Amino acid sequence: MSKVTYAPMFGTVSGALTKINKKSPHAADQKMVLATHRKAPTKSDSCSRLYLRTLENVTRTAPLTANEEANQDRFTAVTRQVQARRKKSSETYAADYAAFEAQKASGEPTFVSYLWKVCGDAYDAQHQG
Repeated sequence: MSKVTYAPMFGTVSGALTKINKKSPHAADQKMVLATHRKAPTKSDSCSRLYLRTLENVTRTAPLTANEEANQDRFTAVTRQVQARRKKSSETYAADYAAFEAQKASGEPTFVSYLWKVCGDAYDAQHQG
């Protein structure tokens, strides 16, 4: 049996050390390694845990809820709108960039985040219900 000893500076460790590449043709053979460690005021030295998960443990089994489907639809639509606005003709881009510069001090810090906000607000206004 192997043992992992964390350096004293690590109070907690929690998360995936390796992940499964779901797009790989060998995904069924891969393992996800999850580690947890915490310092606890107990007499036991077993405050660390290591878990191995296979693809079956990672894949979602419950169907999507209506709210999750709506969020996915919104994300897809807004992504397409942002991509289209970034590739439009130069006069539309210039107007968008001028509007971004005008709000930059008190609004969105990047041009892409500004487009996401504008397109997201337009989608929400169109699909209010």
